Amino acid sequence: MPSTCFMATSSDGRVEKAEGLNILSGMLSSIRRLIFGVVLIGFLAWAFQAIVPPPPNICGTPNGPPITAARIQLRDGRHLAYAESGVPKERAKYKFVFFHGFSSGRNDRSFATPILPSTEIFEELGVYLVSFDRPGYGESDPDPKRTLKSTAFDVEELADQLGLGSKFYVIGNSMGGQVVWACLKFISHRLAGAILVAPVVNYWLPGFPNNLAKEAYYEQLPRDQWAVGVAHYTPWLTYWWNTQKWFPASSVIAQKPKLSPSDVKILTALLARHGRTPKEDVTQQGVYESLLKEMMVGFGSWEFDPMDLANPFLDNDGSVHLWHGSEDGLVPVTLQRYIAGRLPWIHYHEVADAGHFFPYADGMREAIFKTLLLGEK
Repeated sequence: MPSTCFMATSSDGRVEKAEGLNILSGMLSSIRRLIFGVVLIGFLAWAFQAIVPPPPNICGTPNGPPITAARIQLRDGRHLAYAESGVPKERAKYKFVFFHGFSSGRNDRSFATPILPSTEIFEELGVYLVSFDRPGYGESDPDPKRTLKSTAFDVEELADQLGLGSKFYVIGNSMGGQVVWACLKFISHRLAGAILVAPVVNYWLPGFPNNLAKEAYYEQLPRDQWAVGVAHYTPWLTYWWNTQKWFPASSVIAQKPKLSPSDVKILTALLARHGRTPKEDVTQQGVYESLLKEMMVGFGSWEFDPMDLANPFLDNDGSVHLWHGSEDGLVPVTLQRYIAGRLPWIHYHEVADAGHFFPYADGMREAIFKTLLLGEK
């Protein structure tokens, strides 16, 4: 009898111990799930903050930058900031709308700044030039639906509100060249002529042969291959990629671009001649709405392919000119040569031994304007 009681007691102890272990195991499992949940929530919160850009700091709002530039209001309520140079438009013979480059603005030094010799040719030829901050740059309101097509219609509305007439000229430098292509596509009936100067190329345009586009793509610095690749394939990561500290972001944003020897010479001479001129804060409304949105649009999927464009000046009442440096380290010249071959109506000018900043060279701006307006070679 005692042995039977002992066996029952021992069995009950093992059961209680097992139940206790099960409870403990359940508690540990719950704690692990809780910790995992907390870590996951923390990671997602960090990822959200890292990936999603902050809201824009819009000019003229209570906490935003002040409005100092002349602006027009577009039909959708947005504002475009602009700057005028050259002769007064009332006595101008030629009226131009200028599109600035990447990380620049309405006072782009390549063509629109009064300190440059190019303004002398404005007087000589009777040129009026208006430049504007693209959406999100400088003092122009951001456009959440911005595309190349929408920007072309912004140009048309700017020209109408400023009274430039039924036809006007367009000129785009570097990234601004993409806007020229958009104008040739969507508002060609408003154009008297067009100039593309070292236009940035979208490597993913369907008209390029794969091997040519791939070869040109790999001519970029590795950091730029990644930066434009992210903007094209995973645009939702563009903000994170260009603000994180683990990997090098765009060389242009970091102000470490791939310069040719002629670029270094030109920029050094400019610095010696004019010193460091004050740089307008083109990203004051947020780097995402200006530079990064520009990358997403410029290297994203376009609404058209420039290589499918037809000649907009069949009656020889205008012309399109494309200028590019043979040693451009930022935009491979091979792609411009291919475009010029596909579009024989383009007047292609390749500047020997020149880099991306050749428009700043002495006499270059004068040559660009005279070639279009006077037919000089």
